[in-house]
Amino acid sequence: MINPRLTEFRAGATGDWVIRDIRPVLGPTLPPAHALTIKPGAEPGAEISATPAAWVLHGLPSNARYTEAEEKAALLAKQEGLGRPEATCAALLPIRKTAAWWDLPQDARRRVFEAQSHHTQIGLRYLPAIARRLYHCRDLSTAEPFDFLTWFEFRPEDEPAFDHLLAELRRSPEWTYVDREVDVRLVRI
Repeated sequence: MINPRLTEFRAGATGDWVIRDIRPVLGPTLPPAHALTIKPGAEPGAEISATPAAWVLHGLPSNARYTEAEEKAALLAKQEGLGRPEATCAALLPIRKTAAWWDLPQDARRRVFEAQSHHTQIGLRYLPAIARRLYHCRDLSTAEPFDFLTWFEFRPEDEPAFDHLLAELRRSPEWTYVDREVDVRLVRI
């Protein structure tokens, strides 16, 4: 059965995005691949191509779970969507958090996310140049190797700002709960 919200990220020999680099940030990396295809409305276990995949990740876009109403309004007022013609660079950041993170109650995770780490406030400073969509994968199956997949798109000249955004987030208390992260950089064909 096809889930219209389930999105598949398939890395292999062909795709809509060329993979420039796959960098392990923390923990094991992903296997090398030449290109990436992103397919919304994926059918779990179904092949979208006869070409073998180096790796396949799945995620579901969801509501903003740690964002309060005022923050959501600020994000919506400033952010632009994906697929802008000038945004020819992208990054896929698969992330897994520790058991200690998931053992925290929701309100404690919110405090780490925003009150201590200022995740939303940091992100707002880089809008509208950097567009993003978060995909949740933790609850799909125990076979999913990551908890979140974050997809970013930006213009080539905004890549230094994107790197700065990542550096700020990686210095935050929230990132002490990350035990695996891979940084996949891409360009649109």
